[in-house]
Amino acid sequence: MQFVLNGRAYEVIRFLGKGKGGYSYLVTDGVGQYTLKRIHHEPYDYYTFGDKLASELRDYERLRSVGIPMPELLEVDREQELILKEYIDGPSIYELVRQERMIPDYYDQVRAMCAMLYTAGLNIDYFPTNFIVQEGKLFYIDYECNEYMEQWDFAHWGNDYWWKSPVFLEYEKAHFE
Repeated sequence: MQFVLNGRAYEVIRFLGKGKGGYSYLVTDGVGQYTLKRIHHEPYDYYTFGDKLASELRDYERLRSVGIPMPELLEVDREQELILKEYIDGPSIYELVRQERMIPDYYDQVRAMCAMLYTAGLNIDYFPTNFIVQEGKLFYIDYECNEYMEQWDFAHWGNDYWWKSPVFLEYEKAHFE
């Protein structure tokens, strides 16, 4: 499978995953590896979107201004609703929880992100598939952010998925058994 983004071809190496806003693929142009996100317009019962591409771009700028470690936005094809970003290679927090390889430093790093976000009046999607550890550093690989609401902050929502809690185990059972 191949994507052409602004006239340049990218071969798909593998599918990375599907989120609320799109499908992500590991791609190459023959020189480097990147993440290519193709926006989708599938409805979600619990989330309403306007212009998904515009939201992604706006949220990227908001998070970048706050200083959240995340992949750099490299290129956008507005017509095809494609986003090319830096590929962050490493295990997701979700994988680390499943493998019982979480360490306190990763919690410290997400709490440091929270301090920056809450000061700016923002939340991010704390689901553990949205976080990759590369060489010991935690990256938020999604660009989604929303206005801060306590019920969706890390302590009240995300934390339940960052350890083998009953909520995490229930998710595992529903999606992988």
